[in-house]
Amino acid sequence: MHHLQKILTVALMAGALASSGALAQQMYKWTGADGKINYTDTPPPATARSSESQGAPVAAIDATALPYELARAAKNFPVVLYTMKACVPCDSGRAYLSRRGIPFTEKTVTSAADTDRMKQAGGDGTMPMLLVGRSKQTGFESGAWDAMLTVAAYPANNQLPSGYRNPSASAAAPVADKVQAEAVDPVSPPSRRPSPSTPTGKPDSGFRF
Repeated sequence: MHHLQKILTVALMAGALASSGALAQQMYKWTGADGKINYTDTPPPATARSSESQGAPVAAIDATALPYELARAAKNFPVVLYTMKACVPCDSGRAYLSRRGIPFTEKTVTSAADTDRMKQAGGDGTMPMLLVGRSKQTGFESGAWDAMLTVAAYPANNQLPSGYRNPSASAAAPVADKVQAEAVDPVSPPSRRPSPSTPTGKPDSGFRF
């Protein structure tokens, strides 16, 4: 019975990844008539004030430098890793992808704009977050990550060419998004009132490991 459930789980995951391969290729960012910024995988309506194509949610991987099987998987199901500082599970996840030889793009979450972009990608605050095409896994669990990558046809063994380097980690939100966020919510001037006493407990950042 357990074996049958495992087969069904892998089959369902394969179906989800097959669908994501066709859908993850193009994203659109557009501003509606009300001034609200939208992110969709369909072209913006004719009433949109402005728009731009975002492409796949991952920096380009140089597929020409990869073996055929690995290049095909990277093209159809690009891998994106969302991380943050001082996150041991994030370090473990990054090391796992490197050991298995997975070409991936790393997105760091360090600001409110980064957090918004991470949530738009399906995150719930649990870090790290792994995207394989449009399939998602939050938190590091080697068995679950291994299954996602295997179903997406990534080789089980490291086939990266010697000396290959993944793109450098970059902020989850583009600089333009951060500038706009600061313009909408400018920093308030310091208050002249006496500061309240510092609470003894640490505030909840909203992130979980």
